[in-house]
Amino acid sequence: MSALNVNRNVSDAFYRYKMPRLLAKVEGKGNGIKTVIVNMTEIAKALGRPPTYPTKFFGCELGAQTQFDIKNDRFIVNGAHEAGKLQQMLDIFIKKFVLCPGCDNPETVLTVYAKKQTISQSCKACGYNGQLDMRHKLTTFILKNPPEMSPAAQGASLTEGKKAKRGKKQDGQSNSPKQGSDGSENELDATGDVDEDDWAVDVSEAAVKARMEDLTSGAKGLTISDDLEKTPKERVDLFYSFVKQRRDQGLLTKPGVDKDIVTEAERLDVKDKAPLILCELIFDSNILTQMKNYRTLLFRSTHGNPKAQKALLGGVECIIQLNQAVLLPKVAHVLKGLYDLDLVEEEVMIEWGSKPSRKYVSKELSADILAKAQPFITWLKEAEEESEESDNSDVEIEYDDRARPTTLIEQKNAAPPSTKTAVKVNNDDSEEGDDLDIDAI
Repeated sequence: MSALNVNRNVSDAFYRYKMPRLLAKVEGKGNGIKTVIVNMTEIAKALGRPPTYPTKFFGCELGAQTQFDIKNDRFIVNGAHEAGKLQQMLDIFIKKFVLCPGCDNPETVLTVYAKKQTISQSCKACGYNGQLDMRHKLTTFILKNPPEMSPAAQGASLTEGKKAKRGKKQDGQSNSPKQGSDGSENELDATGDVDEDDWAVDVSEAAVKARMEDLTSGAKGLTISDDLEKTPKERVDLFYSFVKQRRDQGLLTKPGVDKDIVTEAERLDVKDKAPLILCELIFDSNILTQMKNYRTLLFRSTHGNPKAQKALLGGVECIIQLNQAVLLPKVAHVLKGLYDLDLVEEEVMIEWGSKPSRKYVSKELSADILAKAQPFITWLKEAEEESEESDNSDVEIEYDDRARPTTLIEQKNAAPPSTKTAVKVNNDDSEEGDDLDIDAI
């Protein structure tokens, strides 16, 4: 059986973390058709996760019921699914629930905090410790079935359906229904808790909201979320609160947090304005030191995005306005710091320095800032001109590949070869040619 890299973005053949290729077998026909993951136990062992987790993940992503038969080592997803498609979904599971956000190694351990209803992820390789993204529906299953629980105690899947549960009830199992507040019966799951996943007939506003919150990240990308329906100012305020919370917790320099912040900016469609918010939250009069400390976060927010780079310069203008006495004389140093750290490209900076603007600060202050910035802007322009001149100074050599045949008479009259050969070089400024000794070169 061929082995694959656990992190399939790594192409190194000697990558130490390997897993077997997923094998799927389709059984049954009609409404009873199902897909059995033949080697799910071996895959789960390579990933360091219970085999029920990736199986349940497939069910969440495909909207299909899943079944776990621990005793017979059978992990089933209802419906016919190709092994290649399931392998791609397994890669998504690995990225979300196995790989470390800091070092991308699969040496992570999940810890469930039942009282807080949170799941933490710690890495043995780099020491990363952070909270797992709780927006995926699989986290509900993990909270009810912690990793330290024996897989055999987890029983059947929570999505096996009411018919199967009624069958178990008739077979004499002790799980009994509890009366809900709306008069409906909520089945008990294998852990003895009420199964809150089954709200097929509940169309109340609270249930609809719960279903929206439990949508997978893939489905959220195809659905118009409530946040995107808000005004640009409201979305900027949401992003501000998101970053401020992590700043107050001291997480902005932690590995992986920069990815989360950029992802949130993309989700709220405020990526072009995100650097402006970051400047407000992380910069003060010590901006020269702070831009180095937060370089990774700022680089991810501005790389390859001229609009975001202009927003970063606008944020710097606002910080200078708040600390004019300290920072106004240091404008050139601040700009050089942004340039040296690859946070702002020279074309963007030259365009920004071409004329004052009152977009972020008053036009008078903008003019003062540009006046202080002129030495650095001039240096950038001169460096660019020198670069262009050096590119244009290349000598063009015309190559003539046409054969020039010689006659036998010319070959006969040609001078015999000698130890030293003199080459005659024509000089336009003189009437006579100069002899150049090749051996003297």
